[in-house]
Amino acid sequence: GLLMTIRVTVVSVVVGLVLGMVLAVMQLSGLPLVTVASSFYIWFFRGTPVLVQIIFWFNLAALYPAIGIGIPFGPTFATMDANQLITPLTAALLALSLNEGAYMAEIVRAGLISVDEGQMEAAHALGMSRGRATRRIVLPQAMRVIIPPTGNETIGMLKTTSLVSVVAVTELLYSAQIISSTTFQTIPLLITASLWYILMT
Repeated sequence: GLLMTIRVTVVSVVVGLVLGMVLAVMQLSGLPLVTVASSFYIWFFRGTPVLVQIIFWFNLAALYPAIGIGIPFGPTFATMDANQLITPLTAALLALSLNEGAYMAEIVRAGLISVDEGQMEAAHALGMSRGRATRRIVLPQAMRVIIPPTGNETIGMLKTTSLVSVVAVTELLYSAQIISSTTFQTIPLLITASLWYILMT
């Protein structure tokens, strides 16, 4: 259970960070449609509870029994059974990663706008493209602002993984619940799980 908790935390934070960087760049792009799409995503995933999102992804097969890959309103190239594709672990990772992406987008955006605009202007004066200037000059300076709250998000995600026990992912809390259902030692096992969480954080 402990290893599964760590695995779910690492995957969710890494995917959330990548998604957050994309969303932050979308928000700062200046293109109205892209900015609105990014803002809507962040608003939706920050505004709905993580538990609801986990249960939604877990029950996606009730809404879409088959998931197809193809051209919209055109031919479908491949179709898969949603129950086989969206396992409890997949549902958990989807929910946690997509939710984390919304929070990381705000952290990355705050980091990017904390860098003085003169830095980008100086990079342009040296002949750097916007992408290269962002990678070489803006992002390294933004990391001072991005890294501390990312650490807090990682600790928060580690504790949030306990919610995936509702869809029977065998992480730390669910493992403790399985043992307590046979030993009837609920409180000692919850204390043990809590001590592991404290040790990891």
